Amino acid sequence: MSRISSKRSTKKTGLDAPSKKAIHYKPVRLKELADHLGLNPSTISVVLNDTPGRSIPEETRERIKAAAKQFNYQPNLVARSLSNRRTLTVGILVPELTDGYHTEVMSGVGDSLIGAGYFYLTAHHRHRTNLIEHYSKLLVARGAEGMICIDTALEHPLSVPVVAVAGHRHIERVTNIVLDHRRAAELTLTHLHSLGHRRIAFMRGQPFSSDSDDRWRHIVQVCSELHLEIKPDLIVELDRDISSPELGYPVVQQLLSRNRNFTALVCFNDVAAIGAIRAIQDLGLRVPNDISVIGFDDIKAAAYVSPNLTTIRQPLAEMGRFAGQYLVNRLNGSVDFREQVTFDPELVARESTASIPLQMRLREDRIDESSRKSRSDAFARR
Repeated sequence: MSRISSKRSTKKTGLDAPSKKAIHYKPVRLKELADHLGLNPSTISVVLNDTPGRSIPEETRERIKAAAKQFNYQPNLVARSLSNRRTLTVGILVPELTDGYHTEVMSGVGDSLIGAGYFYLTAHHRHRTNLIEHYSKLLVARGAEGMICIDTALEHPLSVPVVAVAGHRHIERVTNIVLDHRRAAELTLTHLHSLGHRRIAFMRGQPFSSDSDDRWRHIVQVCSELHLEIKPDLIVELDRDISSPELGYPVVQQLLSRNRNFTALVCFNDVAAIGAIRAIQDLGLRVPNDISVIGFDDIKAAAYVSPNLTTIRQPLAEMGRFAGQYLVNRLNGSVDFREQVTFDPELVARESTASIPLQMRLREDRIDESSRKSRSDAFARR
């Protein structure tokens, strides 16, 4: 094909090449660019949309890209999606966008989708049921081929494939990505038990948090197996929808105001654990000398607070990367549907937990044995 000079093309199409310092603001249509270059519009579309399977000389490709940049041409993605029924767009629902659990999962999701050439739209809903319903429909209406829901309580199937990180509800066409919370409870409680702790306080998660019920159920089971008593007056429950250490500070202050007769505290997450440590210190107690504290998630800040936080590590970024890649594979038809994918937790022992003194440990063991005997005698008398 003969090459048409810029002068001839400009007269025909009305495109005047902008100066090097100028910015071309007026929208340029595909046909105008094609006439300017003397090429077929489909050839330009193939190059600018990176369509595979077409043999186009490298010199022609470079010329097309240079002209597109020169005239600030942008391919019409709406038209493209209508022609091939693909938008390469994913919707993401997340409760909030602050530092911590959600953003670490989001980081992995984003890396995976970017690597696969997908664009994503994010909406945060603050655990509000009406917004979850509205935003899920809105994202699909705006071209999302699939959805990734992070700590989001879906009520019913959506019209597109869905991957739910921390999803615990069995819903049609939804793949749940979860942590093995049974193993997490074992790691938490055997660690504290091995350090001699018997009087343990517990922090339950907010009712609206996806992992709360499952995590608490396994803690109760493992405590029973280890003969660790869960005392009602040593249980606190989070209820605020915030992601700062302020989450754990007031509930632990209240706990300590009514009962200081415990040597360890199991926190729902790392953010709350950081607030709990400050509440303990503000009352003149020491961590871990007086009270050991263990968190959950292993967010980046956990290794830098003082004392460094012992915690249960969730592979959050890895879970996010898997969610993104699995959804892309489902959209491409390269994997079968899986109802659930489970990841393993890991204990990260740092400075906020320690062994209680030997003398206190022996006293705790005697109290523990006496308590078990009393319960056994009471049962036998029934």
